[in-house]
Amino acid sequence: MKIVVIGGTGLIGSQIVTRLGEHGHEAVAASPDTGVNTLTGEGLADVLVGADVVIDVSNSPSFEDAAVLDFFERSTGNLLAAEAAAGVGHHVALSVVGTERMADKGYFRAKSVQETLIRGFSVPYTIVHATQFYEFIKSIAALATDGDTVRLPPALFQPMAAEDVAKAVGRISVGAPVNGIVEIGGPEQFRMDELVRQALAARNDPRTVVTDPDAPYFGIYTVDDTTLVPADGALLGEVRFQDWLERQLATA
Repeated sequence: MKIVVIGGTGLIGSQIVTRLGEHGHEAVAASPDTGVNTLTGEGLADVLVGADVVIDVSNSPSFEDAAVLDFFERSTGNLLAAEAAAGVGHHVALSVVGTERMADKGYFRAKSVQETLIRGFSVPYTIVHATQFYEFIKSIAALATDGDTVRLPPALFQPMAAEDVAKAVGRISVGAPVNGIVEIGGPEQFRMDELVRQALAARNDPRTVVTDPDAPYFGIYTVDDTTLVPADGALLGEVRFQDWLERQLATA
């Protein structure tokens, strides 16, 4: 099976390409680095020749509201049109758990627009809603830092390892389109403030985590115990946070 991975040279995409190749598929990494640009359409027709599946794990280079919205509107529109012309049978898009609950703001508005475009097009699809990645906990802390204080809400969330995201998306891509959403998440739930406190302590980071129910997530979003967790029946990863953290520390 030929599977084209848009964003295939990034954190998730590169792992998907490797895993699919190990299972005997022709996995092609497509990104501006490989001559494929979904914003301009450059290289799309050529890379999609003979493709059975397209996985889109690309992301906007800018998270500014207007820029990220423009990225997902143009990129997704160009990609879907090229897939239809090439006869692609399954479009898989990586999105975010909580998109529908925060669709009025910033990045999540852009992802909601992307999902609407996919649902309204002719190519059969599966949208994968993933929870936050362990790899971005450092960024969550950074954006919540003021001086030596990290102010975070005690909201529940269920982060997962990037390798588990890649594994799940790869498996979903070789199955039949569901023409709907599949949710994936980590094996454990945490309070956001507690997990960041644990991660900072493990790295001997001197910052103090302060629990603040009114503190925003990523400096923008108001969240509660229902915003960032998947519903019952979600596919769960295998890598526990403590095991992932110990591996990170060992290789630091």
